Amino acid sequence: MSARLSLQYSLDWLFALVTVAAVAGVLQTFIIGRHFIIPTAIAALAVLTGNLSWYGFRDHAWAKYVLFWAGVLVTAHGFFALFWAKKYRELLGGAFEPVCAVLTLVLAFLVIQYARRNRLFSR
Repeated sequence: MSARLSLQYSLDWLFALVTVAAVAGVLQTFIIGRHFIIPTAIAALAVLTGNLSWYGFRDHAWAKYVLFWAGVLVTAHGFFALFWAKKYRELLGGAFEPVCAVLTLVLAFLVIQYARRNRLFSR
């Protein structure tokens, strides 16, 4: 298990956490919120991220590439949010810039290390 707690599997763990959050969101919106369409859309996200994590943990190359590029997109989202986000800025106030900058840098670090440790572009 300790081998799985490395930077080689960082995006696999990140997407596993997204899966857990999506499953909790499905349960919350279906059971408590009594919605039927919204949980189905959230369940699609849970199935997608769950499968990517599952196959990433089993070292399937295609899953590693998809996770890498999804990580690049999330990092780019954080970077552009630093300049143009309105809702996040209103929500966090003066703490927005430090929080968003740190999260973006951490994500960028994880994405770069994920590509290096899994040798995605050195083959």
